[in-house]
Amino acid sequence: MPLDDANLIPQESVVSPLSMLYKWEKEKPDSLYMTQPKGDVELTFTWAETAREARKVAAALKAKNYPKGSRIALLSKNCAHWVIADLGIMMAGHISVPIFATAGKDTISYVLEHANCPLIFVGKLDNSDAQEEAVPETIEKIGFPYPGAVGKAWEIFTDIEPLSESPVPDMNEIMTIIYTSGSTGQPKGVVHTYQTICWAARNSLNTLSVNENDRIVSYLPLAHITERVLLELASFYSRIQIRFVESLETFNRDVKACQPTLFISVPRLWTKFQLGVLAKIPQKKLSFLLSIPIVGKKVAKKIRNEMGLGSARLWASGSAPLALATIDWFHSIGVDISEGWGMTENSAYGTSSVPFRTDKIGCIGKAYNGVEVRIAEDGEIQVSSPCNMVGYYKEPEKTAGVFTNDGFLRTGDKGVMDSEGYVKITGRLKDIFKTEKGKYVTPAPIEAKLMENAIIEQVCVTGTNLPQPIALLVLSEHARSHNKESIVESLQNTLTIVNSGLESHQRLDRIVVFNEEWSIENDLLTPTLKVKRHVIEEKFKSVILTDHKDSVVWND
Repeated sequence: MPLDDANLIPQESVVSPLSMLYKWEKEKPDSLYMTQPKGDVELTFTWAETAREARKVAAALKAKNYPKGSRIALLSKNCAHWVIADLGIMMAGHISVPIFATAGKDTISYVLEHANCPLIFVGKLDNSDAQEEAVPETIEKIGFPYPGAVGKAWEIFTDIEPLSESPVPDMNEIMTIIYTSGSTGQPKGVVHTYQTICWAARNSLNTLSVNENDRIVSYLPLAHITERVLLELASFYSRIQIRFVESLETFNRDVKACQPTLFISVPRLWTKFQLGVLAKIPQKKLSFLLSIPIVGKKVAKKIRNEMGLGSARLWASGSAPLALATIDWFHSIGVDISEGWGMTENSAYGTSSVPFRTDKIGCIGKAYNGVEVRIAEDGEIQVSSPCNMVGYYKEPEKTAGVFTNDGFLRTGDKGVMDSEGYVKITGRLKDIFKTEKGKYVTPAPIEAKLMENAIIEQVCVTGTNLPQPIALLVLSEHARSHNKESIVESLQNTLTIVNSGLESHQRLDRIVVFNEEWSIENDLLTPTLKVKRHVIEEKFKSVILTDHKDSVVWND
């Protein structure tokens, strides 16, 4: 069903999320909007209930007499109250500053100080004690109503009279400052107005054909631009129903309960889905079953149902490239993953591969309507659109440097474009390194080739000032149970295959296998599960510089 339903706001008339909230509060007060699992119960929020709770938050914030446009922080895993607080912040005339729930003390302290936040909403966290220490006593804390939340209890809103007026912001006012995940250093505060970010949220629905009959599960960080735009903000224009994941342990339960019609994920989680299936059905057996006409369809359907994706009509992946072999594997079970691309700086609204096409696997798609994409002389992907950011908060020099003279955003991604406008990323300009021989190497394509081996879960190709590049990697959990001899043989075969397709200066000298998983907790992954290349290179500098005769080396 296209998005020209009479209930929905026309494309040419993008309004604020608050305007949409008031519309549904009045016209669809009893329609279900959000479902929040909490222990043995489920909290549900209709549009009227959501608006009432948000009005209470707004009234409480206005009573504090903060200057208009004060920055209010949000530090929590995804939950219904995150959305309610966000609406309350908008309604009170302030600016939201989301912080990743997995952020470390240094990042939390930096963001709060840089944005000068007088108040922070704190919710479900994995390391709440350490993270709370990062919040100065001068900043007021209000806790969401979940176990472990700190600060003043959410119950303080119980007796507050909801805000009676329905304020509507100027679309050119700043709505939010979203700090980048810091994959290349200190996070930058990306400034978006209501117009920039809401234009992306509203227009994304045209390509995805989303409407009130759709359901989606929220588990990727709301502090990240993709979940914020394509799920939270887009929900106000489409009335899509949102179900939250309570915890990592209940992930599968909550996905199955939601039966999402749209499912967006990141490469690492898609890989974990795949490995979970292969742990139950070996690939050889699965391939045989799928090759049988009637049996194959039943097996594929059963696998999709087990993943909770039996009702999905659209699957997507972003944040980082997904291995072509992984996309092909999911295609074999009837899950057609469309890759997309965007950045915090352009509201996660750049390109899309919807509808899925087998001949375009490996591409990030073509430009959304209203977005212009071009490839610069040095191969950089550059974009122009109404959803490009206003700039970096308090950093005019960095803002000036990221835009071209004619207003295009320099993305830092390197790519190529085919005759149909489909773009393929070939690497990051900042990731390109020079070997000892003075030759430049782009790591991303090499990493993608390595990842076609299912036993590899994480990889980082590096080699600045080395005679030849090397690959650092972590094995999948399933592969770690295999004997070392079979793993070495598999990796040596992969190394031979990959090197055979590379120019001499690109060929990998060796593979180094790490026992410790790279994670957010040990600061080797960003909150969006991207490898922190510069941190890995610094932490394992001695390992990288140590010469070895073996082609596969274990770093114990």
